[in-house]
Amino acid sequence: MALMQELLAWTKGLQAWQSDALARLLAKKELSPADQDDLYALLKVAHGIPDPEKREPLPLAEDQIPAPIQAETEIELLVIKNLRNVNAIAENQQLEVGAKGLTVIYGSNGSGKSGYSRVLKRACRARDQSEQILPNANVAGAKMGNAQATFTVCVNGQVDEYLWQQGREAPKELSALSIFDTRCARAYLDSEDDFAYVPYGLDVLDSLAKLYQQLKIRLEAEQREHAVDLQVFAHLKGETAVGRLIDTLSAKTDPEAVEGLANITNEELLRKQTLEESLKENNPKEKAVALGVKAKRVDALATRAEVLAGALGLGAIAKLKGLVDECRDAQAAAAVAAKAFKEGEKLLPGTGGQAWRELFDAAKRFALESHPDCEFPDLGVDAACPLCQQPLDAGAQRLQRFEAFIQADVERTAQERKEALAVVLDPLVKMDLTLNLDAITEAELSGLDPLLIPELREFEGRVQARHLSILKSVETLDWAGPAEELINPGERLLKLEMALNQEAEALEQAADENERKALLAELSELQAREKLGMVKDAVLVTIAKLEHRLKLTSCLASVRTNGISLKASELAEKVVSKDLEAALNREFKALGVGNLSVSLQSRADRGRALHKLKLQLPQVRNPAEILSEGEQRAIAIGSFLAEVGLSGSKGGVVFDDPVSSLDHSRRERVARRLAVEANQRQVIIFTHDIYFLCLLVEEAKQVGAPVLTQSLTKRPEGFGVADPELPFEGKSASKRISALKAQHQTLAKLYREGNQAEHERMTVDAYFRLRMAWERAVEEVLLREVILRFRKGIETQRLLGVSVEDDDYAKITAGMSKCSNYAHDKAMIGGVAVPEPDELLADIQALDEWRATVVKRSEETVKKRKAGPVPV
Repeated sequence: MALMQELLAWTKGLQAWQSDALARLLAKKELSPADQDDLYALLKVAHGIPDPEKREPLPLAEDQIPAPIQAETEIELLVIKNLRNVNAIAENQQLEVGAKGLTVIYGSNGSGKSGYSRVLKRACRARDQSEQILPNANVAGAKMGNAQATFTVCVNGQVDEYLWQQGREAPKELSALSIFDTRCARAYLDSEDDFAYVPYGLDVLDSLAKLYQQLKIRLEAEQREHAVDLQVFAHLKGETAVGRLIDTLSAKTDPEAVEGLANITNEELLRKQTLEESLKENNPKEKAVALGVKAKRVDALATRAEVLAGALGLGAIAKLKGLVDECRDAQAAAAVAAKAFKEGEKLLPGTGGQAWRELFDAAKRFALESHPDCEFPDLGVDAACPLCQQPLDAGAQRLQRFEAFIQADVERTAQERKEALAVVLDPLVKMDLTLNLDAITEAELSGLDPLLIPELREFEGRVQARHLSILKSVETLDWAGPAEELINPGERLLKLEMALNQEAEALEQAADENERKALLAELSELQAREKLGMVKDAVLVTIAKLEHRLKLTSCLASVRTNGISLKASELAEKVVSKDLEAALNREFKALGVGNLSVSLQSRADRGRALHKLKLQLPQVRNPAEILSEGEQRAIAIGSFLAEVGLSGSKGGVVFDDPVSSLDHSRRERVARRLAVEANQRQVIIFTHDIYFLCLLVEEAKQVGAPVLTQSLTKRPEGFGVADPELPFEGKSASKRISALKAQHQTLAKLYREGNQAEHERMTVDAYFRLRMAWERAVEEVLLREVILRFRKGIETQRLLGVSVEDDDYAKITAGMSKCSNYAHDKAMIGGVAVPEPDELLADIQALDEWRATVVKRSEETVKKRKAGPVPV
């Protein structure tokens, strides 16, 4: 147990995935492919490689290993009860365990024994917890819950109950019980073709080291998958920013730097094209002048397009509409004033109108010459009229009224509005609606941008349509016309002009040697960036691979086994001793594998602490070719007992079917060894082997160890029902007779109820059992267990009370013959009539009476022989 605590402390300094790996190795005999995939993903996550499945490590926790128990603490298990949600185990059951000595719990296959065993393994924090505890499949899901059980335990004389629930920390007190499983010790071939024994707990480091090797192989394989060939980017090298980036391409290269260089704009591509063409020219200066002329033509065309678009734009239309509306409103106001002017006096039609106004203005101008000494309209009543040249008389006053009318604000405003409208409308009416695209410019544009000419023609058409629409709106005063601005090619023309000017400028620079060098350098940069753009994705993938390989390299550092080797050596020094050597050899000898000897040659090899078991056998790779399954099981049991014995703990031990693969002779050795151990500590054994049960009981009697036997059976309420009685095969002669009497009661009821078929079946079974009872009585009562089936030894001392008379022979022969008559197949096929219940009961009582007679006679024989001399 102390070794397990040290392992737990060691994991605190490990990475979380490493502690998780150790926890899994402690809980499972071997890791599944899914476990290995999990740990591989967690290893990579620890070094910055994301896991798509978002797995998280579960480090080894204290409740996953046995809790530390003081050596002087005495802990005894008394009862296992109230199992719930454990397979189909019946609830409210109570399985008693002997506080001292040997407790043997028998259960045939399917009796529920494995359910109790699995609960014990988890409650006692055993290492082997690979078998799942499933709820009863016959119970509705809503009623299911976590498995649980209650344990009655005596701790230093104090009896308490402890509840265990699956998924929660197991009671620490139950850690005092050690559970045997075949993983406690293993034999295997090491690198030197020799067998090695690894103590319990220490072998997990060997398994961890092997896991590291497997993970290392996977990491190296993945590194090969992410191998990169930087030569594919050799064409990008050079004295450019791109070239320098490629020269230093690594896992630390910033992808954003690659993106920035590779994402070249259309303007930069146009600049590259301009530079390429400029630097190819033989007479760049002359071409620069020609390009400048082209640029001016394009600029003029762009300006003309801007003028047309502005003159016919929504802003201009809104302004024109405002002027038209103002002029119309002013004229309406002037008409109202003219009407008021003519009222009360007979004036010629049209007076106050436009023609009249023009006539009046002419008279006013003439008055400056004809009446130089007067100020119009104050000419006087005697003055001649400037128009008719007759005396004014009363007309002088009318002339003043006419002047007052002309000078009125309304009329003046109307005139101003008209003039303002004319300022805008007259140029619009006379406007040139073409772009003035001459043949030379058209030819140049076709060479520069063939799609531009149709766009310009289309623009001219839109201009003419817009012009007509505006004039119609002025005439009809219906302004429900265009709602969008004219699409203007001016911006496109200006870009073209800019490109021409840039090209001209580049040509000018190309004519200068120093400028030419700078342009060549600029061109090289742009060309390199364009090439990088073509392979940008490949470069980014390469950076990702390099980064992944770097992270895999850091992963490889985490799977080095040096630390495991050091820890294994450190722990080996603590658990390996002469006492262990002696204990192992002693146990192996007691279990019939004494030909194996232990050598304490301790060393570390890739994380494995090895303690050799030298065998005088041919060296081969497969242990199964040297050691039988029974020998390997005996080694495991011996190792377990040796380590428990040296631990100093007083806690009990639990065995689950420890002899399932052992022959008769080795089963007898194991039974004897466990019976001896039962005198030292509490020993609990689950078995389905009735013969092994009998051996255990017999050996416990021989060594004086207390024995408690229990059975687990299947009944209507479920599996795992505890029964203090053993099955018929394990009962003594007297208990077999009692069982037969109980069976007689059942079949007598069937007989009375008329259930003939079932009555006959049970009667045949009863006679089969009665025959077994006669046989057991001969061994146990008549021969006083001097000789037992399958037992090698003969207890000659028991002959002291043995006496066989002719009447014994007659009764045994008669009883066995009658049982055989019904217990065989002929009773079922109609050859023999099955006896009625009364006859069966008489046959059972005949055996019981004979047994009592022989027991009494044997006791008298013992007294007689002890009292008198032994006959020679």
